[in-house]
Amino acid sequence: MEIQKKLEILADAAKYDASCASSGANRQDSSKGSGVGSTGGVGICHSYAPDGRCISLLKILLTNRCLYDCHYCINRRSSNVRRAAFTTAEVVKLTLDFYKRNYIEGLFLSSGIIRNADHTMELVIEVARQLRETHDFRGYIHLKTIPEASVELIEKAGQFADRISINIEMPDESSLQKFAPEKSLKRTRQAMGKIRHRVENAQQIRKSPTGKKSPESRFATGQSTQVIVGADQSTDQTFLNRSHDLYTNYRLRRVYYSAFSPIPEPSSILPLKPPPLLREHRLYQADWLMRFYGFQTHEITPDNHPNLDLDLDPKLSWALRNRHFFPIDLNRADRQTLYRIPGLGTRNADRILHIRKFTHIRTTDLIRLKVHLKKVLPFVITTDHHPTPNELDSDQLRARFAPKPQQLQLPLG
Repeated sequence: MEIQKKLEILADAAKYDASCASSGANRQDSSKGSGVGSTGGVGICHSYAPDGRCISLLKILLTNRCLYDCHYCINRRSSNVRRAAFTTAEVVKLTLDFYKRNYIEGLFLSSGIIRNADHTMELVIEVARQLRETHDFRGYIHLKTIPEASVELIEKAGQFADRISINIEMPDESSLQKFAPEKSLKRTRQAMGKIRHRVENAQQIRKSPTGKKSPESRFATGQSTQVIVGADQSTDQTFLNRSHDLYTNYRLRRVYYSAFSPIPEPSSILPLKPPPLLREHRLYQADWLMRFYGFQTHEITPDNHPNLDLDLDPKLSWALRNRHFFPIDLNRADRQTLYRIPGLGTRNADRILHIRKFTHIRTTDLIRLKVHLKKVLPFVITTDHHPTPNELDSDQLRARFAPKPQQLQLPLG
């Protein structure tokens, strides 16, 4: 098969994996040596950098042939799809050629399981090894590791990659056993634990004055994972509890939520329709609240509301359920309390703390900060504003912020 045809098949097969974003890579700038490529210290992802630059990477599978028969996967053993496989030399050549043509700045490489987990992992590692050692490639490399592979191979992958990831796919063991019986959440967690230990060890070595260039310091900057939303009956509470576990116990950089997408010739146990994409978006918003705003999972998805409100963002939904917490005095509240105000982000909360060192906060200050006044004012007190009892009514606020029902369009004639 021609390499172009392989690329079409294996790039398309890789599009279902969302866990390819990255940050924190810090390879030496190629201008300081003869190497090829540079991460520039910002990391590479198929997204947008903090400065607005669009960053691209070559995102492919080594092969879409697979021994596993995961029901949600288009590349499963029983799936009737076109199969293809790159050689390691072909992936290396593609990566270098695309980089030199300025098409990409890095590589995201995953693979179906061929022969066994260790054999597949060895092939994936060989691609990264050749890029780093033979071609002195200093661009970004993200490798998808296989939890069933040996710990030694997973650690070796981290020596050549900037980021590594293992997809848990399902939030609990029962769902995984139903949809992917060859996989085990326990094995995945064990592999993640080993990776966390190796990442932290390498970070400590890099901090020491003499350890920056030692072989032990060369390891991936972190790990990530992906979960599929809507393929099973798991609630948003289940997803967020799993994410909290992964962030807390395994120090994952990101958990990616991927809305289930129906695939050709699907398994009979899969849902016929995908979940609303808005559900995926709400999970990302809730994830953000946990990571940066200090919210706990039981606050975002309590037992009596295990699924996120699709009509309102999670912070606003929490605020309407907890009206006793408001209004908040912007001239007195501490940082964490300010973070709880709907429509007020962490940056503007910090700016308010700075401004009030010199003057009392007024509505005009919020205007200058470009705060969303319609969203913020019902929840705050300023020197010249105090919400009325009518403004504090949860039902009226919900009606105010919920999206308007779409009008029916009747056919003409």
